[in-house]
Amino acid sequence: MSTFPTRRAFLGTAATLFATSLLPRHAVAASTAVKPNSVFNGVRIGAITYSYRSMFTSAEETLGGILQCGLSEIELMGGPIQQFAGISVAPASAKKKSAPVPPAAKPTEATRAAQLAKCRELRQLYNDAGVNIHLHKIAFGSTEEEIDFNFEVAKALGCLGITTERSDAMAQKLAPFATKHKVWVAFHNHAGNLPAMDKPDPILELSPYIGFNLDIGHYVAGTKGLSPIPVLEKYHSRILSLHLKDRTADGGNVVWGQGQTPIKEVLQLMRKERWKFPADIELEYKIPEGSNAVAEVKKCVEFCRAALA
Repeated sequence: MSTFPTRRAFLGTAATLFATSLLPRHAVAASTAVKPNSVFNGVRIGAITYSYRSMFTSAEETLGGILQCGLSEIELMGGPIQQFAGISVAPASAKKKSAPVPPAAKPTEATRAAQLAKCRELRQLYNDAGVNIHLHKIAFGSTEEEIDFNFEVAKALGCLGITTERSDAMAQKLAPFATKHKVWVAFHNHAGNLPAMDKPDPILELSPYIGFNLDIGHYVAGTKGLSPIPVLEKYHSRILSLHLKDRTADGGNVVWGQGQTPIKEVLQLMRKERWKFPADIELEYKIPEGSNAVAEVKKCVEFCRAALA
């Protein structure tokens, strides 16, 4: 029998070693020993990579942080994807008067094909390291071609869907594309635009591929302390993921366990009901002096592990 590793095994090891080369030396041994597994008693715990915004910008650096936290599930922000794949970002409109920005040249079919190939390469890098990209968050462009391309990026990355901020007008606009591509759009709520509880939420009627990225911390803040559990019970079949954070009824983001968001109870309900959508850590509280984003996300991971023990 041959003792040489398969090409897939070799690529997986290489991807993990490359990502962990970006970590502090003491973390490398732990990260390369085994692939991460953050499914605790059947509940998929992940993170939105926005949590690492204070430390990392590239896809490779971000993967290193994910591995150090032991996470096998993520919602990947657009910045690392676009940087890795060479996808340009339209400049934000300036609030102050400035010199006009010339319009960027429309990407050619060859350019788009190359960018999607890079997205598949990114998916391979993450998957070989043991990390699943279940959602991505690249802002939608204004043209039909740009919207279509965002769905193609999702498919190239292996994502179930794309997350974006809740807007009923945007739901109307995106629903036909979601149906065509069979890729979900998961609308993220803030405190002021929560899923409807007194009636069926109207955006869900637009397409079977429209759903929620439910932020349970924002829900608590937006309702002045109500539990998000009834929302999960009502809409669990249309929830693509949760964002986990601890907030108080008056709106403050706090260290987990110090606020009024029932994170533990939500996770235990997910375990009881065997719901398969992931629960993603979103680090938004102020990082304590002497700590960093990786250390704080690791604390949140341990909070989830203990809640599901």
